[in-house]
Parts: sequence; structure tokens; C-alpha cells
Amino acid sequence: MSDSSPLPPVRLLPEAELAREALATPLLSRAARLARWAGPDTRVGAGGELVEEQLPAAAEALGLTGAEGDDGADGGDGVGGDDAAALASEAWRVAVDTGLVEIVDEEAGTVAVGEDLALLTSGGPQDVLGIWLTALETTLADASVPDLDGLVEAMDAGGEIDFSELDWDPEAEAAFLDGVLGNLYLLTVNEDGPDGPVPLPALAASMIVPDDMGEPTNDVLEQVSDAMMRLDDQFRVLEPIGLVEYQPVDEALMTDAEEAAAAAEGSGAPAVDDTDVTRYGMVRLTPLGLYGVRARLQEAGVVAPAVGDLVDKGADVLLDGTAGFPPGAAQAETEQWLARRESLDAARELLAAARGSDPGAPLRRLRCQQALSLVGAVAEPALRDVLDDPELGGLARVWLTERGAGDVPAPSEAMVFWLTIDTVAAQLAAEGNSAELRALVEGLAAQHGSFFAAAWRVDHPATPDVLEAMGRIHPDKKVAKEARKAAFKARSQMGPGA
Repeated sequence: MSDSSPLPPVRLLPEAELAREALATPLLSRAARLARWAGPDTRVGAGGELVEEQLPAAAEALGLTGAEGDDGADGGDGVGGDDAAALASEAWRVAVDTGLVEIVDEEAGTVAVGEDLALLTSGGPQDVLGIWLTALETTLADASVPDLDGLVEAMDAGGEIDFSELDWDPEAEAAFLDGVLGNLYLLTVNEDGPDGPVPLPALAASMIVPDDMGEPTNDVLEQVSDAMMRLDDQFRVLEPIGLVEYQPVDEALMTDAEEAAAAAEGSGAPAVDDTDVTRYGMVRLTPLGLYGVRARLQEAGVVAPAVGDLVDKGADVLLDGTAGFPPGAAQAETEQWLARRESLDAARELLAAARGSDPGAPLRRLRCQQALSLVGAVAEPALRDVLDDPELGGLARVWLTERGAGDVPAPSEAMVFWLTIDTVAAQLAAEGNSAELRALVEGLAAQHGSFFAAAWRVDHPATPDVLEAMGRIHPDKKVAKEARKAAFKARSQMGPGA
């Protein structure tokens, strides 16, 4: 993912709600319970991990095992003994990494309650979220590690891991997972993205299949399949920290197709539907996950805005900042900005910020017009004050007329043409050659037979570019040629460098 172009803004829950969600995640809540359980008799190894003899007691403290947990039978929450020990070990590691538990004496292996444990109950939302982000880093590191069986097989005689035998590059694996989460984030914040969970095959393919590839080769498809299996393991690890909601790959898909068919036939069960995409895994970022991935993107230098970032900024920053936002996000940001201001003062500030002849000015005026549409009739004096302004007079007349205001002076022909060029320039900057813009261009040419004969004379810095764009967009070759001629005249009129 490029770190040079900003992502669409994300809509985050309030920090207080996110903090409550963080406290409720299985992994962090278990880590906190173990931190409170730990005492003078708790012993850890050289790496801060719980010694093996204490894992059953830790699992019991978490309610993961019952009286029969030691022999592997289910108890408590229905987790087997080995699984319960693994969950307890994972929660303890998070407790240590987040400062909920502190190692008092490394040689003796003794621990004490960490200072940060109190922050989970008495700290503010940012304190809680800071601890959760640290826990997330620990979990992401765990998710990038291959299965333990592979680690054991790759150990040499001295007990050291032979990474070449393991075929595992820690940095590459972490970068791959970061890329997957970045793509999932982009799909989530994009207004044109999916409304629900993302199929795991699509997410894996986004990392493997080149954009310019037509039909994927068998080799590429095999890579996608391998990536899916890796992601299936990784998302299972990441779900307990609250980063994702995950529907795992159906384990029946792992079995031989003929065996599965025979088993289904013998049991009378319905045949397996291989076309059901949900069986291949479905994943979505949670609201907490959006917060976490955005924080990591920002730390990596990626511009990742959030709706609400501009509420305490001036109108100039608001109009420039929302210029590249999708319509829904731009409106949400503007609504929050207006909610903090008195309507008439806000309207005056917006109008003042909308002036200018720089390349970004038309889009600023469009965003200003959209913002003013959210302001009530109390803003009318601000619009009347700019009726004679050459850049804002047309915009003001539109606003007043749409609200049924009286005594609105008719615009001059020059003002009408100037506003038209400004509007098309803004639409080009906002959406490019969209269907809406094509309809606008066709409508202008149809309604005003002499449009191009007059438009090239408009004293607007964007006139040549707008007319050239109209020539590219209009489907009628004759009209397109008129537009290009008008663009040439406009550029000639403006002189060298125009």
C-alpha cells in the first residue's frame, strides 16, 4: 500500500466505546484476570513465560478447565487441558508484554502486579486503548509464527531453529500480514467497498494476483490457496484480541473430495456445496480492528484520516481536507464541524475560505456549497453579503433561490458562464470523467447552442482545461470538436503557459 496518497477517511466509534470493546476482548480480559491472579508464589521462566507446572492453575483461574482438565477432558468453558494451557500461556504473555504483570526478579523468576493493571479500571479510554494496542502487537507477532510442529521439526541438535529448513522469513511473513490488513482496511473504509465480510479467497488474491493479470495461472492459483490457509490460521489467532470477526474455512474442504462425498452419502447428509463462497472463510475488521489497523498505518507513515479529525480546524482546512473525501465522508465531517459552531459565523467563515483562483479553488467552492446546504436560513445574511462577489455571487444566488428567499438579483450572463466553468472544474477534480459529469456536459451543450462560442471568453483560470475535458467527454464528434476549438481559443487568450 502506498504511503504517499491518503486513504478514504474511516468512521470510528467514540474512544469510550472502543475502550469498552477492548476490555471485553477475550485475550485482554484473560490477561487482566491472570495479572490479578498472580502472586508471590507465581514463577516464570527466563523469557517471562509461566513455568509449565503453573499452567494448569492459570487455566483454572481463567475458568478454562474443570476438575478433569488435567487429563485433557473438557471442563469449565469446554476447553481441553492442552488447549486450556495454551490459552493461559498466551494470555500470560500478553499480560507481561502490556505491563499488567512485571518481572520482579529474573533469576528467581518472581513477578508482581504491574502499574498498568490499574489503568484498565481507573484510566481513561486512551490508556485502555494504548494497552490494547500493545496486546495487538504481541498477537500479530504470534500470528506471523508458523505452527509449533514446524518449529520442532526445524530444530537442530543444539535446540536452535534452522530457519532455512523451516522455509520461514519472519520479516516477510509480518509484511505479508500487514499488507493483508491494509487491503482489508481499504476495502472497509472505501464507500464503494463491500458492506459485509470479505471472502478469504478475494483477500488472498488481492495480495497474490497482479492487477494486470487476466486469467490466473495454475501456479498463481496455488499461491492463492496457500495464502488462504496461512490467513485462516492467522485470523483464528487474531480474533480473540478483537481485531476481526472471522468465519473460518470449512474443515470439510480440507478432506479429499471423494471421501467427503462418500461420507455424506453414507450418513444421509446433504452433499457439500463447493460453490458456497462462505465456506472458504469470511473476515471483517471490527470497529476496534479499524481503530487498531489505522493506528498501525499512521505509525508506518501512511496518511489515514478519520472522520472528525478536522472539527477543530478552520474552514480553509475543512474545505481543503474534505476535497478528496467520498461524498458520504465529506458530509459526515462537515456535519461534525458545523455542530461546533454558530451557523451564521460558520457560513461566513466557509465563504471566505472558498475564495481563490488556485487549482483547488473550484473544488473548495463545491465543498462550501455542499456545507452551506446543511446550514439553515439563519445563514442568509452571510450569503447576501457576497452577492456582488465575482467568485461567490453565483453560488450565493443558487443557495438563496433554493430556499425561496425574495429579492434575489438575477445573475449576469458572465456570472452564469463563470459559475458553469467553476462547477465543471470542481466536478472534474472530485470525480473525474464520471457518468454524472458526462450528463452535465451533454446537457450544457444541448441547452445552449452557442455555449462554446461564449465559454472560451470566460475569465476563469480553469476555462481551457474545462473545455478540453468537455471535448474528451462529449460523445458527439461535432460537439467535441467545437469544445476543443473553444479550448484552443481560451488558451491562446490567456497567453503563454496557460
